Amino acid sequence: SPEPTCVLGIDLGTTSVKAALVTGTERGLAVAQSCSRETQAHTDSLEAGPQGMEQDVQRIIRALNECLAALPQQQLQQVTHIGISGQMHGIVFWKSDKGCKWAECGTGPAFEPQDVSHLVTWQDGRCSPTFLSSLPLPQSHVSLATGFGCATVYWYLKKSPDFLKAYDAAGTIQDYVVAMLCDLKKPLMSVQNAASWGYFDSRSKSWNTDILKKSDFPVHLLPEVGDPGSIAGRTSHAWHGIPKGVKVGIALGDFQCSVYSCLTERTDAVLNISTSAQLTISMPPGFQPPETPDPSSAVTYFPYFNGDYLAVAASLNGGNVLATFVGMVAQWTEELGLQVQESAIYSRIIQAALAQNHSKLSVHPTIFGERHIPEQLGSVTNIAASELSLGHITRALCRGIVQNLCSMLPVQHLRDTGVRRILGSGSALARNEVLRQEVERIFPFPMVYGKDVDAAVGAAMVM
Repeated sequence: SPEPTCVLGIDLGTTSVKAALVTGTERGLAVAQSCSRETQAHTDSLEAGPQGMEQDVQRIIRALNECLAALPQQQLQQVTHIGISGQMHGIVFWKSDKGCKWAECGTGPAFEPQDVSHLVTWQDGRCSPTFLSSLPLPQSHVSLATGFGCATVYWYLKKSPDFLKAYDAAGTIQDYVVAMLCDLKKPLMSVQNAASWGYFDSRSKSWNTDILKKSDFPVHLLPEVGDPGSIAGRTSHAWHGIPKGVKVGIALGDFQCSVYSCLTERTDAVLNISTSAQLTISMPPGFQPPETPDPSSAVTYFPYFNGDYLAVAASLNGGNVLATFVGMVAQWTEELGLQVQESAIYSRIIQAALAQNHSKLSVHPTIFGERHIPEQLGSVTNIAASELSLGHITRALCRGIVQNLCSMLPVQHLRDTGVRRILGSGSALARNEVLRQEVERIFPFPMVYGKDVDAAVGAAMVM
């Protein structure tokens, strides 16, 4: 019998690239093969200094090529569609006629970046609050922030205008890959990625060109915009054994694809606690976000699929808080002349916390601030002499992480939008039973754990 057709899903993440081959089975979609590679792409920013956060596009594409070379050639030859997602907000610039060059490698033709800038990532900090307040007010439901593509263009326009003159195209890293695969002369961007750049009106699906032109913004760099789920073009070359002429979807946001990979019912909420933490719900059909953003609101509305929106409480404080606490304990023990591995500390503090079912100690764990209140840091209150054990403190810390997320998107709000259960995912939640106990204590909904959140698989499923 002929080989089953495959869809290739790719996610170009902040630290790694993942590729997944998804096939249809009698039970539904299944991941036939997958591969991931760390990009190790972080590089110094010459213009922005320590505030800059940039990545080398050559290294990202090298990791992508390594991923595809590791997948079975026989299955790559059966690929009919390619779905691509990646890190949102960031921006990369290139020359449209010299963005890449194609060359033969061990598994067939592949492209290498040519006249391409570094990727300025979503984590970039070059646009200070003072700089952002000097920019024109966007007509958008999203507040402008540092790391957003349009804010970065404004920074170059004001600090290094010659830089922009070298390029005539721009997009997210995933838009760049789609443009290279399909040989697009003008980049094409999904509504999801466009909204993440700022100065984009999701209602009219258009850039704020009138506002931008008045301040000499180079609007020719802005990509054309299309709907998520639509086809951007077809592969212009065979690629690692994937045939020429395969349909390539318009590039998508990694967050939306992660949710798409596990969200099956509108009545589900998705709770992800890994390095940071997110609580996401699907808004009712027909919902439209407010025309202007509320900078003090903890909830952001992300364009999803078919005109729908996700309401997202995205906390900057998740597993990174516990990692910081473990690092602090390790440093204290070292200062006392003892050596304990951090991995050993992690397992010990969880065991100690499981023995302490309650703690009056109150930990507000926002040591990394939050986007809607960046000046608010962490605090500890209700300290009693009887509750200073590692178990009490770890229990209170885990509860604080969950309570912080709940304060951003409260239980009543979840009920009002019809949530009936919560899908729990993320590395911190998977490895920490205390965190799971506190989730179940604070959120009065049935919990389902072990749902894989996978942007590469989500990108394939969309196709």
